[in-house]
Amino acid sequence: MSDSAPRRVRVRAPELIGKGGWLNTGEKQYSLADLRGRIVILDFWTFCCINCLHVLDELRELEEKHRDTVVVIGVHSPKFVHEAEHGAVVDAVERYGVGHPVLDDPELATWKQYAVRAWPTLVVIDPEGYVVAQHAGEGHVHAIERLVTELEAEHEAKGTLRRGDGPYVAPEPEPTVLRFPGKALVLPSGNFLVSDTTRHQLVELAADGESVVRRIGSGRRGFGDGSADAASFNEPQGLALLPDGSVVVADTVNHALRRLDLATGAVTTLAGTGRQWMQADAISGPARDVNLSSPWDVAHWNGKVWIAMAGVHQLWTYDPEEGIVSVAAGTTNEGLVDGPAQEAWFAQPSGLAATPERLWLADSETSALRWVGLDGTIHTAVGTGLFDFGHRDGAAEQALFQHPLGVTALPDGSVAVSDTYNHALRRFDPATGEVSTLATDLREPSDAVLVGEDIVVVESARHRLTRLRLPEEAVKVASVAHRTQRAATEVAPGELRLDVVFQAPAGQKLDTRYGPSTRLLVSSTPPELLLDGEGEGAGTDLSRTLRLDPAVGEGVLHVSAMAASCDDDPENAYPACHVHQQDWGVPVRLVEGGADRLPLVLAGMDPDQRDQ
Repeated sequence: MSDSAPRRVRVRAPELIGKGGWLNTGEKQYSLADLRGRIVILDFWTFCCINCLHVLDELRELEEKHRDTVVVIGVHSPKFVHEAEHGAVVDAVERYGVGHPVLDDPELATWKQYAVRAWPTLVVIDPEGYVVAQHAGEGHVHAIERLVTELEAEHEAKGTLRRGDGPYVAPEPEPTVLRFPGKALVLPSGNFLVSDTTRHQLVELAADGESVVRRIGSGRRGFGDGSADAASFNEPQGLALLPDGSVVVADTVNHALRRLDLATGAVTTLAGTGRQWMQADAISGPARDVNLSSPWDVAHWNGKVWIAMAGVHQLWTYDPEEGIVSVAAGTTNEGLVDGPAQEAWFAQPSGLAATPERLWLADSETSALRWVGLDGTIHTAVGTGLFDFGHRDGAAEQALFQHPLGVTALPDGSVAVSDTYNHALRRFDPATGEVSTLATDLREPSDAVLVGEDIVVVESARHRLTRLRLPEEAVKVASVAHRTQRAATEVAPGELRLDVVFQAPAGQKLDTRYGPSTRLLVSSTPPELLLDGEGEGAGTDLSRTLRLDPAVGEGVLHVSAMAASCDDDPENAYPACHVHQQDWGVPVRLVEGGADRLPLVLAGMDPDQRDQ
């Protein structure tokens, strides 16, 4: 290696271990030794996490461009109980079009070996089997591609790079009418319109819910307007009927809203540029000029289209008359905080249902049912936070859901919740404050619509619509109840040093021209957990000493960090600047002898800094 080549700490990569085994490899099992000579990128992900889904999409171009030198391995590391089921991981790999091998690690064995702390995390391993970079969060693929290019040159020169086909083996397609449908809509004709998410199409079904009337979209992943045959979508989800008789579609991975003309089948774009919204982007403006982020559902309420903007934990609106989009509620911080719209926190809102007085929403990552009042105030009906979930009926303050994706307004003022990871349809009655179970043994229900006295459920993982009869007593109910909480990090009571480690990417530096270039926001659930250290502060070290109340015992630390860096070129009078942001929900348990330092990585570090 020449003196000018980058110097990297030599840290041997731990072996890949996963009780669930390997997917997308034709049933072959792999070790790191089998991958020697290739650049390996480990993607630690879980399929509930919208940031993980963003990274899957970011990786597609890199995988294609470097297919003969790079092997991406998805290491599936579950948060929710349902995500530890092997069959659910198999479904998710197909649902999201994962085009690389996946190691199913339900016990988080490899996650622990690599000291991963956040979803998603990307780890780069060189052709000789050494870890050379680790990045938490999304938005790092451009930096990783530069590193890949360096590694290709370095190991080509050393003779340690092995080119050729990778271990990915595509699964055989299944001949079902629908494939992982997302949302459904009853059309004025009585037919159903369904977002056939994995096939990147909309499908109109006859009133029987089975017979195909027509398909809209080419079926290929893309972003193009045109006729029913020529237009293209990218994992579409939510659907809403507009007063003019057209349908607005949440085209999730295209970060756009599309319009379907039911009469002609023509598709046009209403909002979004096709690029994902990032911090410092516009939060309002002409709809076609503003970036969106993974819109998951849409509903027409009070003259506007409300958007469950799962990618940034917010609610947005689109005004059909003015052609304007804008933020309606949420701060982009992930969590559960009620109150005025501009102060509320959400966590991947994924389902919407409008009534005259309320807009109901399924807030999936907090396993919560929430609603927006006419005055814009945000309320929570059921749910307590990011790491409290399960299946339990009863009073709202005790009831539990598990990652619900859909909500449906019922005629009596109650709501049905598509309790996705519990495979159940649940009901909340605002009049009594009670939660009950309407039906179980549904497979990942993601939405439901009313048809007369029936409710038709989108069984996403069974690839079908399922009709159930209302009211409740006509539906067979199994007795189920459980409570689940995510394993906590053990920390010492009293003082805890929080260090958010950030290093500006190569060729950039922290931008301090107008004051501090970083922000650190800390809060807790319950609030009593933090005796000192809560709130917002600025400082280039992104560190803070917290004081935890030993009487509380356990809870969740909510950490939001941001850093701004600019291109470090003294010849450039107008350097480009970049905002890096990451949110964490860290469950902690206070025990004597626990850790007194909590390090979190905001961006990829130079390995030389790893042990500091």
